[in-house]
Amino acid sequence: MQLYIGNKNYSSWSLRPWVLMTQAGIPFEEVRLRLSLAEGSEFKERLQAVTPAGKVPVLVDDGFAVWESLAIAEYLAEKFPALGLWPADAQARARARSVCAEMQSGFGALRTHFPMNIEASLPEVGAEVLRTRPEVGRDVERLTGMWSGLLREHGGPFLFGAFGVADAFFAPVVTRFRTYGVPVPEAVGAYMARVLDLPAMQAWVHDALAEQDFLDFDEPYRTSRG
Repeated sequence: MQLYIGNKNYSSWSLRPWVLMTQAGIPFEEVRLRLSLAEGSEFKERLQAVTPAGKVPVLVDDGFAVWESLAIAEYLAEKFPALGLWPADAQARARARSVCAEMQSGFGALRTHFPMNIEASLPEVGAEVLRTRPEVGRDVERLTGMWSGLLREHGGPFLFGAFGVADAFFAPVVTRFRTYGVPVPEAVGAYMARVLDLPAMQAWVHDALAEQDFLDFDEPYRTSRG
């Protein structure tokens, strides 16, 4: 299998299937493309050759392309059922799918004002945004409340016990909270530390810091590919 991704410092959507597959031990070939909106760029041309969506991430399995993070996660869960990427319990599995879908479609304020930038440390920006943008604060409150509740309900150490799709889906948010110095409850901070300590996350962060590739995208790209 091949996984097409963008820059590791910025591409939050790419992080989700990459960390899921790497942490679960699913073998794949990484195809990393420099993010670009320009028509005729290598990014556009390579992606349009494998998916009509023209966006990362894309999983290609023996010539068959699956795009969008949630669809990729579902495909992997069906292909590798023994790995338990979703919770075994039916209700827990439904709840995990619910929160992943909520992440996929929601939290627009947080995506816009706290774009993923792993190499940066911007607590002063985070404090100013939280002071002046109440909608971002509401997103943060929803996320931290959700995580706290799931950790209590399932006993940790991850959202549904063992590491799975839901943790991979929120991994980019964990990096955002760290970059912008977002204050969180103690239990949430401990959860974030466990996510960041995962070998797969450590590998992603290492590669992101090594890129030294500073991009300047317009707001529509950030928002649509949050």
